[in-house]
Amino acid sequence: MAPTKRHAYNAEFKLKAISHAQEHGNRAAAREFNINESMVRKWRKYEDELRQVKKTTQSFRGNKARWPQLEDKVEQWVAEQRAASRSVSTVTIRMKAIALAREHNISEFRGGPSWCFRFMKRRHLSIRTRTTVSQQ
Repeated sequence: MAPTKRHAYNAEFKLKAISHAQEHGNRAAAREFNINESMVRKWRKYEDELRQVKKTTQSFRGNKARWPQLEDKVEQWVAEQRAASRSVSTVTIRMKAIALAREHNISEFRGGPSWCFRFMKRRHLSIRTRTTVSQQ
C-alpha cells in the first residue's frame, strides 16, 4: 500500500465534515470527504474552537510549545551566540535548554533531539556554519 500524502484543511472544510458527520456518522463523513475517520473524530472535539476562527485559515495544524518562555530564552541565547560569531549545534542548544530548565525548576523537560528539531522548526532556525570570508 502506497503512503498517503498529507493534506492541510481549512476551517470551512472541517466544519462541513463535522456537519456531515453529525447527520450521517463519522465513517460516512470520512468516506464522503476522503479523509480518515480519526480526523473527523478529532475535529468534532474542536468544533467550538473551529467555529471561532476565520474560515479560510488552516487551523489546529500542529503542536504548540509546552514551555514557550524556555524556548524564548533559548532562541535569544542562540541569537547572542550567532552575533558573537560562535557556532551553535543541536547538542549545544539541547545542553543550554536543559540548563535553563533546571534554573526555572521545570522538572519534566528532557530536551532530547526530537524536541530540538521541533524547536528549531517552530522558531525557523537552521544549523549552518558561519563563514568569515566573503566573495571578492
